[in-house]
Amino acid sequence: MAARQHNIHERPRMPTLDHVVLHAEFTARAGSDDEVMRLIRDYAELVRKEPGNIVFDVYRRAESPSDFFVFEVYHDRDAFDAHLRADAGTEFNARLAEHIVGEGSTLRFLTPTSVAGWHS
Repeated sequence: MAARQHNIHERPRMPTLDHVVLHAEFTARAGSDDEVMRLIRDYAELVRKEPGNIVFDVYRRAESPSDFFVFEVYHDRDAFDAHLRADAGTEFNARLAEHIVGEGSTLRFLTPTSVAGWHS
């Protein structure tokens, strides 16, 4: 399956209640910023090819570049569960754990609103 092309000038359609929307946050350990960036960049390429993934966007906090923020959208719970079961995710999380502060990423699940900035 070919990777989806993401046009930064088009806004995605408003997610439905079936979509799984979340963000993950984690902080790189001192001296690990570059390695974390490499790991998340490579992982993002794989996740974006998953058939159930709609969005996987990686950000760093402007005021604290060691803090990473990942915004994710999946078609539905089955797609998100498939993402969680993927070998690539297990490997990524194991490697990431060596380079971040704490036990792992903090996940926060979101519910879209009509004012979320998406168009219908």
